[in-house]
Amino acid sequence: MKKRYTACILIIGNEVLSGRTQDANLAFLATRLNDLGIQVSEARVIRDDRQIIADAVNQARAQNDYVLTTGGIGPTHDDITSESVAHALGVPFGRNAEADAILRNYYAPEDITEERMSMADMPEGAVLIDNPVSRAPGFQIENVFVLPGVPRIMRDMFQGMAHRLTGGAPMLSRSITAALPEGELAGPLGALQARYPDVEMGSYPFFQGGKLGANLVLRAFDADQLADAAEAVAQMVRDLGGAPSGSEQAQGSLK
Repeated sequence: MKKRYTACILIIGNEVLSGRTQDANLAFLATRLNDLGIQVSEARVIRDDRQIIADAVNQARAQNDYVLTTGGIGPTHDDITSESVAHALGVPFGRNAEADAILRNYYAPEDITEERMSMADMPEGAVLIDNPVSRAPGFQIENVFVLPGVPRIMRDMFQGMAHRLTGGAPMLSRSITAALPEGELAGPLGALQARYPDVEMGSYPFFQGGKLGANLVLRAFDADQLADAAEAVAQMVRDLGGAPSGSEQAQGSLK
């Protein structure tokens, strides 16, 4: 069996935990990573605390091929992700000459402040991730990739560093909609999950037009197994008196 690559996403910021800011990065990263053949094994939202960040980074990098962090690399006092990553890896933290030059070239002399230049402080040995929008770079150190929290900037930076990531086969996905109560589907669906252990099966209920229903989502690496399981699920819905409708998802091509 080919190696399966995994990643952990750490969303860092008190503002996300407080509800003042809604995370808009996880869905993008999970989709793009899957396109590269890298499955997100875990995503966590953690607060701006040096030791909490360091512990989360160390745990995640030991258990996954890649760790991606978002948030906490700006110019304010509470942007402590870079320092926390240095602490996690046990390396010195200070001014990165390449990042310093990028910022000094971007800002007019009268606009250079120590706060802005602090965005050039990184763990020793960091490899920069280019920022084509606002120039303040992110960085990679070992298997940890540190990105900003602003969605537009994060996305452009990810696109520029994606070539550094090695992945395997993308996970394929298929969705089947059943206009039946989830309670009627639960038993038969559980039996099919046991029959197809290599196909992930999830049920996501909805209420629409005054009726209960469920989206049944199947995910697998093998296209043939997925097709067989999808047909079995569709037949299950028919046997229960429903009319299944299905769709092929963008995560991997089934065409």
